[in-house]
Amino acid sequence: MNDIVARRRRLLGPNVSTFYDDPVHIVRGEGVWMWDAEGNRYLDCYNNVPHVGHCNPRVVGAICAQAQTLNVHTRYLHTDILDYVDRLTATFDDGLDTAIMTCTGSEANDIALRMAEAVTGKRGIIATDATYHGNTTLVSHLSTSNVPEVGFGMGQYVRYVEAPDSYRLEDPDGHRFAAKVQEAIDALNTTGIGFAALIVCPLFLNEGFPSQAQGWLRPAAQAAKRAGGLLICDEVQSGFGRCGSHFWAYQKQGVLPDVVCLGKPMGNGHPVAGVVTTHDIMDRFRTAFRYFNTFGGNPVSVAAATAVLDELEENNLPAHAAKIGALAAERLRDLATKYEAIGDVRQSGMVFGAEFVTNRDTKDPASDFTDHVVNAMRHRGVILSKLGRHKNTLKIRPPMPFGEDHLDLLIETLDAVLSDLSGAA
Repeated sequence: MNDIVARRRRLLGPNVSTFYDDPVHIVRGEGVWMWDAEGNRYLDCYNNVPHVGHCNPRVVGAICAQAQTLNVHTRYLHTDILDYVDRLTATFDDGLDTAIMTCTGSEANDIALRMAEAVTGKRGIIATDATYHGNTTLVSHLSTSNVPEVGFGMGQYVRYVEAPDSYRLEDPDGHRFAAKVQEAIDALNTTGIGFAALIVCPLFLNEGFPSQAQGWLRPAAQAAKRAGGLLICDEVQSGFGRCGSHFWAYQKQGVLPDVVCLGKPMGNGHPVAGVVTTHDIMDRFRTAFRYFNTFGGNPVSVAAATAVLDELEENNLPAHAAKIGALAAERLRDLATKYEAIGDVRQSGMVFGAEFVTNRDTKDPASDFTDHVVNAMRHRGVILSKLGRHKNTLKIRPPMPFGEDHLDLLIETLDAVLSDLSGAA
């Protein structure tokens, strides 16, 4: 293992991140399972990229069949991309009926910001102070933990607002957050930069997916619209039925975005992403910017993305996500009665987790403890991660076929790990 890490450093450069204190050398995946080079099996409770399961036979078959037939860029006409976009946009609300296909969520969010400039003539963007939206030069500035030292002066166009935190901040209806957004809008307008867009993940996943009533985002969305800006919803993590109650998380929030960005799970690991918007915004973007993506929307990528939609629909996976997510929250709350370290339990469909604290009264984050939990789970064969402002919330976001027997194994393993760590403390 040390040889592989050293080789990575030599060939790929320094600071190439890995998971866990003891990195895992994964060589195979199937469904919700992964295997390492030594034959050890791991329950994947982290990866939303293989949205319908690792090496899903339908997706693999579609990729292989299309690769054996044709794969070209979209300057040649092919109808598969049109059929896919027609079917994809049918899952959105009326008006969101045109799309650009890309390869990554970073590209999608980059395009969304340029759409906002094309429509408004302004460049001011508002994001939360604990989020992540990608790694292009432009969108890297939307994350406070990802802003480069050399940023081509882009930072002046971004304002950060305090991320929602249902555990520590009283904001049951979203008005507190909306007020922060309005303050940022006013600040951008005062400087002369002007306000172009508010960009959020509708579940605020990187922020720790705080518990929110349906429609919580509506006041902030209204503030953005009143100011003449766009609402961009980054559904790279939250979309394609993961929230359980709706196909898109913005629908759960009761808002209608101007632009929706897609990625990670769209092709089940094949690099497929996209931007969905209105005809008017698309026209403005296409007029203001020349944009072409060699690989975006190629026939093989479209075949993979189409197979994902087939799997979601035929197996009713969004409803399955709602069912398993509700059970997971119940099981995590049961653990919270046993372990004082669990300060809060949160869940939205097939995204669930527990926030660890050193003291339930003060709600001080137990970041180091969370790191110990994540690494201990890895050694017991369960893959998950952590997120949130303090990196003290378990990030449990498994492939959509994750079932009750898998949940049993997850909870039993977590129970054993918490028992060991609590005893050691």
